[in-house]
Amino acid sequence: MAQVKPMRADARRNYERLLTEAAVAFAEHGEGASLDDIAKRAGVGSGTLYRHFPTRQALLEAVYVDTVEAIAVRADEIAAELPPGEALVEWLNELSLGMIQVRGLKALLGSAVTDGSSELLDRCGAFVKGAAARLVEAAQREGTLRTDVEPIDVLRLAHGVATASELGSGDGAYIRRYLLLLTEGLRA
Repeated sequence: MAQVKPMRADARRNYERLLTEAAVAFAEHGEGASLDDIAKRAGVGSGTLYRHFPTRQALLEAVYVDTVEAIAVRADEIAAELPPGEALVEWLNELSLGMIQVRGLKALLGSAVTDGSSELLDRCGAFVKGAAARLVEAAQREGTLRTDVEPIDVLRLAHGVATASELGSGDGAYIRRYLLLLTEGLRA
């Protein structure tokens, strides 16, 4: 296995500034934020940005990996507080709302639950897929969720709920309504 060289101090500072400015830009403009503007805001050239993050997807992944991990951790916290069927619905609500509130996250999670094309994206997908699997399996054991429902099904449906809610109000006001309509069809 090849050994990874640690970053020089200036390269590490550039990397951190790029992540900070990218998070701000994605929050303001969504995943389509200008990469050149991000580089300028970070005080570096475009070449420096592309050396650290060869693609827009790589930058999105780096900016949101901690957010995705926190979403997965939140699933376990909710599961400790609520019965399994309720915990699944509550987590799907928070996941869908997060996809609306954190601009760029929906695009990243959409990629993460389809096909991993990078180590970081695979990691993001593993966090969310693992959380969904734990909640789905618990709800199925409880008897409140159909046994033919797969964790990937609920993740893709949550993505759809977030999209539908954006169309309805843009702020997530319809998420609970759409989840209720959806989960009635998923019940055992």
